[in-house]
Amino acid sequence: MRALSIAIIAMFVNLAAYATPSNIAPQAKVSASSYLSEDFGPDHVIDGIIMEKGKGEWACKGYVHSWGVMYLPWVQLDWEKPVKTNKIRLYDRPDINENLIGGTLHFSDGSTISVTAIPVDGSAKEITFPTKEISWVKFEATDGEGKDIGLSEFEVYQAQEDFEDYVSWVDPYIETTRGRWFYCTPGARPFGMVAAAAYTRNKNQGGGGYNYNSMEIRGFNQINDWMISGVNIMPNVGDVEVGGGEESWKSAFKHENEVIQPGYHKLFLERYNVWTEYTATERVSFYRMNYVDAEVEPRMIVDLGSKLGNATMTEADLKQVSDQRLVGSLKSVDRFWGGPDSIDVYCVVEFDHPIQDADSWVGDALTEGKSSVKGNEARLNLKFQEGIGTLKMKIGISFTSVENAIYNLENELSHWDFDKVKSETQLIWNEKMAKIDVQGGTIPQKTKFYTDLWHVLLGRHIINDANGYYPDYTHGEYVDKRTSVSKKVRKLPMDKNGKAKFNMYSFDALWLTQWNLNVLWGLAWPEVLDDFSACLVQYAKNGKLLPRGACVGGYSFIMTGTPASNMLSSAIMKDLLTKAKPADAFKLMKSNHLPGGMMSFESSEDLEFYIKNGWCPDNAGKTIEWAFQDWGLAQVAVKLGKKSDAREFERRSKGWKQIFREDQKLLFPKTANGQWLHDDPLNGSGWIEANAWQGTWGISHAIPQLVDLMGGKDQFSDKLNHAFEQAEGDDFVFGYSDGYVSYANQPGCSNAHVFSHAGKPYLTQYWVRKVNEQAYGGITPDKGYGGHDEDQGQMGGVSALMSIGLFDVKGSLEQKPKYDITSPVFDQITIQLNSDYYSGESFVIKTHNNSKENMYIQSVKLNGDNHEAFQFSHDDYTKGGLLEIWLGDQPNKDWGKPL
Repeated sequence: MRALSIAIIAMFVNLAAYATPSNIAPQAKVSASSYLSEDFGPDHVIDGIIMEKGKGEWACKGYVHSWGVMYLPWVQLDWEKPVKTNKIRLYDRPDINENLIGGTLHFSDGSTISVTAIPVDGSAKEITFPTKEISWVKFEATDGEGKDIGLSEFEVYQAQEDFEDYVSWVDPYIETTRGRWFYCTPGARPFGMVAAAAYTRNKNQGGGGYNYNSMEIRGFNQINDWMISGVNIMPNVGDVEVGGGEESWKSAFKHENEVIQPGYHKLFLERYNVWTEYTATERVSFYRMNYVDAEVEPRMIVDLGSKLGNATMTEADLKQVSDQRLVGSLKSVDRFWGGPDSIDVYCVVEFDHPIQDADSWVGDALTEGKSSVKGNEARLNLKFQEGIGTLKMKIGISFTSVENAIYNLENELSHWDFDKVKSETQLIWNEKMAKIDVQGGTIPQKTKFYTDLWHVLLGRHIINDANGYYPDYTHGEYVDKRTSVSKKVRKLPMDKNGKAKFNMYSFDALWLTQWNLNVLWGLAWPEVLDDFSACLVQYAKNGKLLPRGACVGGYSFIMTGTPASNMLSSAIMKDLLTKAKPADAFKLMKSNHLPGGMMSFESSEDLEFYIKNGWCPDNAGKTIEWAFQDWGLAQVAVKLGKKSDAREFERRSKGWKQIFREDQKLLFPKTANGQWLHDDPLNGSGWIEANAWQGTWGISHAIPQLVDLMGGKDQFSDKLNHAFEQAEGDDFVFGYSDGYVSYANQPGCSNAHVFSHAGKPYLTQYWVRKVNEQAYGGITPDKGYGGHDEDQGQMGGVSALMSIGLFDVKGSLEQKPKYDITSPVFDQITIQLNSDYYSGESFVIKTHNNSKENMYIQSVKLNGDNHEAFQFSHDDYTKGGLLEIWLGDQPNKDWGKPL
């Protein structure tokens, strides 16, 4: 599967109109034992029309003998070339009098599968089996009720071995039972403003949002981001008590009737008999609802007054302005983690059919025949003409004004071709993920890898309109991680084509991204690192502070330190910051490392103490974090020729030695009077979501000095190896401050790679493979990222880097950045290089003798030359080339010196 060829892309676009991009039944020729009439011909089993009584169905010309035995038909699919499949879905006709209940699947390889208890309501019967290569499949009925039995649909799913696009490798279900509100948002483009998602649990963390285990859809939310949500909708029919909220309008659904992929989601609302599909452009969500009961009056709830995840919609103002359009606004409040007290959200909602009538609700107060509503807990239930069948809906969003919401909609989505938008959106996802093409490995490894990349490119969202306007909430009074501030509307600098030169983003904390996003974005998507870094600079220009986690143009003050400094330093040291001036970035970074800046915004006194004495009182976690950030800033100062600044921040970066505890051989929190805060290395007090065992190794810029303090390489490695041995039985996954090693959260994400920097890269190779398999290898709804905080691509970034065998303990902050080499799980990795930033075309990693047992590097060649170092330079990477790695089942302790 190299980067997508034009032919493959064209084929993918053509297939995208069908029920699912991996359904290969529409490519087959259909035949049947008989059919009732042309209106019920066999081709209807591949037409994508499902559960519509009397439409899109195959029905046999049946009869029943006087003694009770009925005619049992068959239908067959034939392909011109052999195909591989491992899943089939059968849909009975949704007719209470004519039901095909059981049968046998016959395959061209001679095998058969018995199928029983096909649902008589027309919903799917899903049959899974080991992958088969076949040229035809026949379904022969063995049981039924009625006379003219048949099927509504016969779907055959392409097996993973035959996937020709990257989107199909992504499994959005992975760890959805443990994720956060914004974790699973299929209706989105990479970094899009809208991220539409069906939600089944209305809670912030621990399985919030779309949870695989909860089988009721409570609504479809358009904004799913860090501490912001809004514009909730729900298709419905009949008399629904909208004032009761989601508990009143929720509907059951089944996964067997569902398709969920990057850029597209389809499911069936059983309560209302409505197929609901959605996709998106960057700023507009796009829905297609098929109300399968022809006699019903389609309705649509537009909800601007609910609590969704981590925020609540209040002060709604929604009104109809034409036959097909509504405009509205609301305020988003009550964020659990802080940030701006109130954020303005604007929307425009448009339909392809005229609105016939509406009911308005404010709380439980109903006003019939009113198509506008204002207040808290405000909702409209819109009514459309009976019998229209399919209703399409577009929702444009803006954080600046209604006018800009309309501009976003009209600029990005001026037509009603749903399949075209779906194809374009999934093509964009394919192009993004094609930047890292992997060959070999197991199906679970490949599935997990592209799911990792989806999260790496999904969770952080632009907030600027298509015309460059964006909200600024960086000013205001700060109280307990919150700011009370009114909105300022600003405009980004525009290029000659009228497009913003960079985007502004809303995002969860950048805390410790030096071990994931900073490295991975720089490898495959340097344009993202550049764009995001320019956004960070703009935040600081607006409000003087570099954001830790930015909430729709404001500060959230989540986590600690100034992690944005590490991202900016990484971009500068790799010469990737082109959309902002490095000198401007340095000035803002420096001010944020001083009292009054973001580094210790909550307590300037702590930072002043650290600057003078070398440690943060009562907190080892902050000490390590600040020291690393200071070291990175020192490297930028050297690069920019700011010698005195370089000396000062280098000095500050060495103060961590004051908290090394000789008797424990670990770093510990120390009080202001020089006493140890406690004696327990597993105690999280005085740490940030970690403890001494987890956090000590995070002093990434000074591993050689830490090795010396511990007594040498052997003692250092033995101690760290002991920690991994203690954690292995729990898959290296613990709560925030528990355990010896935890890959469920950021502080421990570099630990397995540290061995290389202590002279024992074979231990890095061993433990990276173990962690990648045990902590990150799961591909079930309850496994995949450690079950705590995937954090908008951070855990996915670590997992992906482990899988391709690259890392950088120092976060690309050295004067000459380097990449650490470990053993990839894939036979070949091809990274397409962005020609705007790098001179080479591609960088290829080829692994020889790869297997689960062969995890140890025996030898390496870089562009044909023997390479004895466990690192190679970023400069070599930018030129493109070939890194070849030979693996074995025993460590080669002689390979892997520092570069």
